[in-house]
Amino acid sequence: MRKTQTWQRQDPSIHPELKSWLYASGSLTRQLTELAGGVFWVQPLKEYFQRLNFNDSQWMKMPYRHTSWVRDCYLYGSDEQPWVKARSIFPILSLQGRARLFQHIGSKPIGWYLFQRTEPVCERRVIWLEDGWTRQSCYTWHGCKFIVQETFLPAFEQFLNTQTQQTHG
Repeated sequence: MRKTQTWQRQDPSIHPELKSWLYASGSLTRQLTELAGGVFWVQPLKEYFQRLNFNDSQWMKMPYRHTSWVRDCYLYGSDEQPWVKARSIFPILSLQGRARLFQHIGSKPIGWYLFQRTEPVCERRVIWLEDGWTRQSCYTWHGCKFIVQETFLPAFEQFLNTQTQQTHG
């Protein structure tokens, strides 16, 4: 994955283990599956149409307030609590050609399709949102632009902390 832009709020409260996840390249689906010993699943929460906000439209170079299809879901690993809250934002202009499949994937992970035999161009920014540290990725995949936002939830940080404690002693 080519990273062409990164922004980070300077805050020492990012756990070093979490920081590596925020900036990791490649498929988060694959990485979470490996971390959880092969366990991974997606719980779709809501799919809906929404107009792009100004920042997202600028980032994707799409018309401001252009209609987009949005998918909100939780990503689970080996815990009962979700590890990641994900939001995918697909401008209608991007839901053409191969990207049409994203509107109909149900509980399948987007990463499974996105990284299958391809390395999409990605611009990344890391920000703090109400639910936690979030990485926003603007992908260009087969000529289509869209945003995947992944917020790492407290259960994931607790899992990382437990793993770190077990590894170091």
